Amino acid sequence: MIEYVLFDLDGTIVNTNELIINSFMHALKENNLPPLSREQIIPHMGTTLQQQISTFSGLVDTSALELSYRAYNNAHHDELIAAFPHVNETMDELLRRGIKLGIVTTKIRPTTLRALEMFDLLKYMETIVTVNDVEHPKPHPEPVLTALRNLNADPQRTLMVGDSAVDIQSAQAAGVRVAGVSWSLKGEETLRKYHPDYIIQDMTDLLTIVEQG
Repeated sequence: MIEYVLFDLDGTIVNTNELIINSFMHALKENNLPPLSREQIIPHMGTTLQQQISTFSGLVDTSALELSYRAYNNAHHDELIAAFPHVNETMDELLRRGIKLGIVTTKIRPTTLRALEMFDLLKYMETIVTVNDVEHPKPHPEPVLTALRNLNADPQRTLMVGDSAVDIQSAQAAGVRVAGVSWSLKGEETLRKYHPDYIIQDMTDLLTIVEQG
């Protein structure tokens, strides 16, 4: 029986995809670096901002790029993010069934809270683990293990839901089951290469998984 469900944020329960891609493109342009296509950016989404910018720029000191990224991201946040279908309804039903919920993300805490509040998702979460709360971000198990500790959760009764390889790898390393989301920009085929326990086509599929779990 699944008693705890942990969610990644970006690309999983909140559609921040266009905001993230546009923020990277802006940061590279403002710092006079070669542009990247969406196809070059998408495979790296899910890792930390610093890791992505370092990969895209080849620079060790990414501080100027990070400032450019965050300035654009903050200015355009509300206009460029959107809800995914059936997220709130699914959260309502999971809570009704007594399941405890949490967030495990590589975002910083301020923007995590901003996105959750914008879509009325903050009220569902009993723990929120951001990149600010761990030494080793996903794909390391520490973020998921931190959420488990905060919830006093049994790993064998916990499910992680995410849209990227690092979500799957972190969950697997922490000993919890994991569901990949088919609406990931990386594509269902890419997620399947990392052998998640489930691939969900709609957020409501979680209700069946936890019932059978």
